[in-house]
Amino acid sequence: MSLDSLKSAVPDYAKDLKLNLGSVIGNSDLPAQQLWGTVLATAIASRSPIVLRELEPEAKANLTPEAYTAAKAAAAIMAMNNVFYRTRHLLSDHEYGNLRAGLRMNVIGNPGVDKVDFELWSFAVSAVNGCGMCLDSHEQVLRKAGIEREVIQEAFKIASVIQAVGVTLETEAVLSA
Repeated sequence: MSLDSLKSAVPDYAKDLKLNLGSVIGNSDLPAQQLWGTVLATAIASRSPIVLRELEPEAKANLTPEAYTAAKAAAAIMAMNNVFYRTRHLLSDHEYGNLRAGLRMNVIGNPGVDKVDFELWSFAVSAVNGCGMCLDSHEQVLRKAGIEREVIQEAFKIASVIQAVGVTLETEAVLSA
């Protein structure tokens, strides 16, 4: 299973997604670890078994064991944080922002890979999950670390395409059942 298998599964009406998938993964300027960590973390966040099944083997082959684990950790911790911080932000009672979160997030401080890579993956997962607070927080950390806007945009382009492919293929699976 591979990127090519995933592209071939995309229906004709979503040809733009097929082309974008090939472009954001196949023509990315990101270093391999940033690219494949972003791909894996957002494939997990997409909640699409089809997307994850097709992209995980290539991600695993292109990542060190530490980076593979860290990308999965980014998806896991952001699944929690995106819900928590998005909810806190959306509530009209802003006093929740003054309360202690009381949630363990140790992996963010010690992800086992370069902090910038983990932040990029966390940012991309936050894009899939739609948490503005987390997007702003991770983007600020990345910018302070000297990461250019183009690199950050590359991460959310990957996230948007993987999410859209997942939605499309899951829709087709339901409609053809």
